[in-house]
Amino acid sequence: MTGPLIGLSTYLESRARWGVWDMAAALLPEGYHRLVQAAGGLAAMLPPDPRPGAAQQAVRHLDGLVVAGGPDVDPARYGAERDDRTGPPAPERDAWELALIDAAMERGLPLLGVCRGMQLLNIACGGTLVQHLDGHAGPPGTFAEHTVTPVPGSALARILPATVTVPTYHHQAVQLLGAGLVACAHAEDGTVEAVEMPGATAWTLGVQWHPEADRTDLRVMRALVGQAGH
Repeated sequence: MTGPLIGLSTYLESRARWGVWDMAAALLPEGYHRLVQAAGGLAAMLPPDPRPGAAQQAVRHLDGLVVAGGPDVDPARYGAERDDRTGPPAPERDAWELALIDAAMERGLPLLGVCRGMQLLNIACGGTLVQHLDGHAGPPGTFAEHTVTPVPGSALARILPATVTVPTYHHQAVQLLGAGLVACAHAEDGTVEAVEMPGATAWTLGVQWHPEADRTDLRVMRALVGQAGH
């Protein structure tokens, strides 16, 4: 018996190294597919595809979608001027993942946004971002940890009923919430750490932390895989 098919959006890098190779690559940290598998799903990587209709076609084959973490979203996507501390744009990823989110919501596909993925979900719904804040990442390439507290009565609180310590690596966050989204978890400093969409046709959740970096806690991914298997 196989589990539901979960699509994972990927990085698109102009240079990556493995073995004797040094070339452009579509890639994703292994924590994502291993977490999907541990939660009972089948993982499928979805590299950016610029062809018209590609996102809709991809989504038709999936049972659930994860929009992965990664680089900062281009502020032009939400009508803001670029802050000096905002990273370089990733236009192929921005366009592809926004198209995937739109297609998933149109089809009613269970959706999980992770870090950048949560921010893109907010932007897809018309929201904006804070372009820089401190205290939510370790040194370059190192996750920090802090606590997040789910909002009582939220769908997230049924998955994570108490304050939890999470791995985190971001310097941007939700500013104005997009239409239909509600904040369902906060950090101690008040930063929105998760969003959900009550009344949506399908389970929709964004988390600002990185569940794939802690494979001892499967609750968020199990919730997605469980919804995708219905």
